[in-house]
Amino acid sequence: MLERMGKTEQEYRNDLVCVCHRVYEKGWVAMNDGNVSIRLDENRILCTPTAVSKGMVNLEDLIVVDMQGRILDGRRDCTSEIAMHITIYSMRPDVRSVVHAHPPVATGFASAGRALDKALLPEVVINLGAVPLASYGLPGTPALSEGMRPFIPNYDALLLENHGCTSFGADVWQAFFRMEIVEHFARITFVAEMLGGARALPRREVEKLFESRARYNVTSNARMEPGMPLVAEDLFEARETTETTENK
Repeated sequence: MLERMGKTEQEYRNDLVCVCHRVYEKGWVAMNDGNVSIRLDENRILCTPTAVSKGMVNLEDLIVVDMQGRILDGRRDCTSEIAMHITIYSMRPDVRSVVHAHPPVATGFASAGRALDKALLPEVVINLGAVPLASYGLPGTPALSEGMRPFIPNYDALLLENHGCTSFGADVWQAFFRMEIVEHFARITFVAEMLGGARALPRREVEKLFESRARYNVTSNARMEPGMPLVAEDLFEARETTETTENK
């Protein structure tokens, strides 16, 4: 059995509704956008229904599905994007909750085809490493999950091309706060670029940040890989290559 972390199902339901309301209040969704889920055990997922605003969802609206997406309990229809949640749970046994929303600035980067992959902020490097961009897939179809598969094992938050952001964690609050980090990071990156360009940290400083995770009690699957996140040396080399090509 999955560890239940000392909570009852009713407490999980309360947490899920509270997170839905906060997602709406922060302006990360509009109308009926977004979906949130909590994995209750090996075969049961508590999740939001389709066609209900996250700002208005209540305890009676929640449904329970199995790992094939079949409804086990609840009076409403299941979110059309439950397959994305199931894919994440299947690939990441450590994940107990998934939040999907459309935070405006992060979604702007996703719509521009840009990952949030520069090593700009120590807190982001420590908590997430980087936020890659998953290729576009039609919402509500298996194609949505396919673009995410290469990144799910090694990252805890993903931008979805022309769609939004998905974050996941050991509980619904960690998943929620990881999305909060993504949107905050996107806003800061945007401002830095408007001011002339975001300046990445050098490689050695980024290595130190990854090494410091234990000191801050941060657990994450994200590891430092070539180009993820992009460090100062990577950006310098890219500029040099571009200038050399243009001068030929």
